[in-house]
Amino acid sequence: MTALVLTAHGSADPRSAANARSVADQIRRLRPGLGFHTAFCEQNSPRLDDVLSGLTGDAVVAPLLLASAYHARVDIPAMMAESAARRRRPGGSGVHVRQADVLGEDERLVQVMRGRLAEAGVSRLDGGLGVIVVAVGSSNGAANARTARLAESLAERTRWAGVQIAFATGPAPSVAVAAERLRAGGADHAVIAPWFLAHGRITDRVGAYARGAGIPMAAPLGAHRLVAATVLDRFDQAVAARAAA
Repeated sequence: MTALVLTAHGSADPRSAANARSVADQIRRLRPGLGFHTAFCEQNSPRLDDVLSGLTGDAVVAPLLLASAYHARVDIPAMMAESAARRRRPGGSGVHVRQADVLGEDERLVQVMRGRLAEAGVSRLDGGLGVIVVAVGSSNGAANARTARLAESLAERTRWAGVQIAFATGPAPSVAVAAERLRAGGADHAVIAPWFLAHGRITDRVGAYARGAGIPMAAPLGAHRLVAATVLDRFDQAVAARAAA
């Protein structure tokens, strides 16, 4: 049986690793009996390269990442390539490891975000509301463009005055610019929806801005069952692609 290696970014903030492990618990409940490992690209243990070194059977590395940015495009493939090189050496194993796709702007995750906004008291019928979706920006323009599509998806079946994407790091627009655009578009109040899997230092900075500006902020996606289901979907796609190859 192919094992799943859930691989998170890793952070000095313990809330990030705790969330990854909670998502892992959700996955185990949804798919009991699945071979499973949790790993991190950096800062937390076990590290992905260490987990890959200890594999005794085929596996899929499933990134617990929203965007196809640096970790998904560079770090994880590099660690997998080094592990594969070791396996090709004399005495190496015949284990095959494949990388699954990132979570992306999956409709199930948009559904989770809608739920977090509802928990914060947001009504989809509030015609004066502007929603600021805040994500981590990437040096990869295509990844930022995919994130920007969230605005249209989240606004569906609502009467909100508008939805704007903002980036907490990297490219424009900033949260402040997004808020100004919403006001110019007719919103008389706003809420921040973090497109993050967990609380951390970046969301803390966004939260500090929100408090100073008097803008409420919803919770990150967190260890929701639908996050775990999306990970399993990406895993199943990778397994099917391997079988078809």
